[in-house]
Amino acid sequence: MNKTADIVIIGGGVSGCSIGYYLLKNGAKNVVILERDYLSAGATGRCGAGIRQQWGLELNCRMSKFSCEFFENAVSELEFDGDVEFHQGGYLLLISAEAELEQMKKNIALQNSLGIASRLITLDEAKEIVPYLNTDNLLAAAFHQKDGHLNPFHTTQAFAEAFKRLGGVIETRTAVTGVTVSNGRITGVETDKGTIQTGTVVNAAGGYAQGIAKMAGVELPLYSERHNILVTEPVEPLLAPMVMSFSLNLYCQQSPHGSFVMGRTDDSQPRDLRVSAYSGFPELMSRSVTGLMPPLKNLRMLRQWAGLYNMSPDKAAIYCEAPNVSGFYTAAGFSGHGFMMAPATGQSMTELILGLTPTLPWPKMGLDRFETGELLLEPSVV
Repeated sequence: MNKTADIVIIGGGVSGCSIGYYLLKNGAKNVVILERDYLSAGATGRCGAGIRQQWGLELNCRMSKFSCEFFENAVSELEFDGDVEFHQGGYLLLISAEAELEQMKKNIALQNSLGIASRLITLDEAKEIVPYLNTDNLLAAAFHQKDGHLNPFHTTQAFAEAFKRLGGVIETRTAVTGVTVSNGRITGVETDKGTIQTGTVVNAAGGYAQGIAKMAGVELPLYSERHNILVTEPVEPLLAPMVMSFSLNLYCQQSPHGSFVMGRTDDSQPRDLRVSAYSGFPELMSRSVTGLMPPLKNLRMLRQWAGLYNMSPDKAAIYCEAPNVSGFYTAAGFSGHGFMMAPATGQSMTELILGLTPTLPWPKMGLDRFETGELLLEPSVV
């Protein structure tokens, strides 16, 4: 293992690998990624794998548009000898409440102003997209064709291979046990395999970001929340888009391999680091989804799993250097949408760390926004 590094990234998910790739692409040297397990072992490998540009916060719209355009060309950009399986079947957002309809109109106006061709559609149009949709309790829907589904394991591997090809080093099965600080500056990272001397640490540890930050004496206003996902047997194509509803609290899509993948938020779930499956979830999920799409009741469930949403107070990411520890950077608090915004995270964190001109407009994404009340409130999260 390297004894020294210019930059150490903690976390081998898609965000950490994207940050590493963009750093080296933009001239950084001697960058090491540390992962306590295997690549994509955390939230990346447990996510629903959806990619959408339909957001209510300008920052998220811009980041997701940037990322989606990257994913469209990811195989060639990253010189990946494989397929990231980006399928742009669209996102169909179902609306069941008047307040949600008004918010969706605002969202679409914002999205359209930024070059995202989303549109409000009627229930008849929604049924043209999903013919067996039960629209009894719906008012309208929104749709954007360029949203879709991406393979999280292949995508992370593509970033990781490109990172290593540029000279980066990845240490898997390597647990971080401490972050050393002297006179308010980062001096090193301690692991179960030895210490790496460095002046720059990037905390991209997902659900474990709070614990890593505490090692450096940094407090992050985050918590990790367990989210469950159910997957069915693979069947012939039945559903082209991701079907999602904020008010009905669910998302469901059919993967390119034929399995249906679905999830929902459950406020009763623990806010800690447990990723054990919740026994009541399959019944809760199946009731929700079959009421909306009745033919799915004939599918057989294969398994379920759980992962961590790393939640911020305003459900928007934190990108910053710690105000009290020089050289300690955070990319966390994605609140369930870190995977789909990984290219924007890599680009933006690289510009922050290297002092480059930002590609994307930068609002206040640091910790100070939680003290000043200048929150980046995202209204459209499941």
